[in-house]
Amino acid sequence: MTQTDNLAPVDHRFPCDACGANMRFDPQRNQLICQHCGNTQDMPQSAQATGGIKELDFRRAVEERLPAADIEITRTVSCESCGAQFEFDPDTHATQCPFCASPVVSDTGTHRHIKPGGLLPFALDEPVAHKAMNDWLGSLWFAPNGLQDYARKGRRMNGIYVPYWTFDADTQSRYTGQRGTHYYVTQTVVRNGKTTQVRVRKTRWRSVSGQVARFFDDVLVLASKSLPKKHTDGLEPWDLSALEPYKPDYLAGFRAEGYQIALEDGFTEARAYMDRMIARDVKYDIGGDDQRIGQIDTRISDVTFKHVLLPVWLAAYKYRGQSYQFVVNGRTGRVQGERPYSAWKIAFAVIVGLILAAGIGFVIANTQ
Repeated sequence: MTQTDNLAPVDHRFPCDACGANMRFDPQRNQLICQHCGNTQDMPQSAQATGGIKELDFRRAVEERLPAADIEITRTVSCESCGAQFEFDPDTHATQCPFCASPVVSDTGTHRHIKPGGLLPFALDEPVAHKAMNDWLGSLWFAPNGLQDYARKGRRMNGIYVPYWTFDADTQSRYTGQRGTHYYVTQTVVRNGKTTQVRVRKTRWRSVSGQVARFFDDVLVLASKSLPKKHTDGLEPWDLSALEPYKPDYLAGFRAEGYQIALEDGFTEARAYMDRMIARDVKYDIGGDDQRIGQIDTRISDVTFKHVLLPVWLAAYKYRGQSYQFVVNGRTGRVQGERPYSAWKIAFAVIVGLILAAGIGFVIANTQ
């Protein structure tokens, strides 16, 4: 038996000390507030608060040798329609999936995972996020009016803590390549039957080699499959310097999604980003007017990681048989989502365009 085999599932409950009802984290007050009696509680101090957020050793995690303190088991719900996996609320027995709006009947499975080390708490409450989404929808040309009205009058948005990996690594890279230096020669050419002289740019190449080094800090990788990456990428930037040590109390009243991208797969994506940055460094180091990279040999060391949660307000609507998903950065209010189109608005715009073109053509024809 390993040191983590005897872990019991963790239920995150936040009862009010005045009436026993559920409490919710209030982003505006940075406090827990009772949804029933209005009682408030200050957020508890974290034991890690003075020491920052601990980086975990990547190799130890891959070999499943992390200490039991860095592992937890939570009860989860899995959506059969989109595959989303999020924490189970013991007080909710039936709900809709926050990611696709499909009906979900709660089923208590368990998810053994690396415990979050840090999170960015929500800074915007639901009304502010809802307004940001409505303003964004209203700014879209050709968006269906019915969808805009439905979104404005629709159910409340869901506050979701979305899982990410961050990776740190030290890299040393040796390279070979060629430096190109531009020079110009004068050539005689015939153009339109006339002889003329032109300057032609050429490149002189010289073989080079060298070494570059870079330390990567907090390379961010989405660990969710439930949200389109193009949407989550559009929510950036995230102020990772404001990460707080993980406290379950920040999750009160919100949902936390379990990561679906394994740690090793996350590092593969991070490594691809690192390689692109190293190639850019190599080109800069080669110098000259143009560069060719022959080979890069990178030695990577001291790889560490964190499992972090970032705040997203999410709205998933089913409108006329089609699903629409909109996400709002819970810190900045930046909005991303599916681009809805109204067929009749597009058709009307085309007809108006054709009428205007015909009118302009008629005027031009009668003025000649």
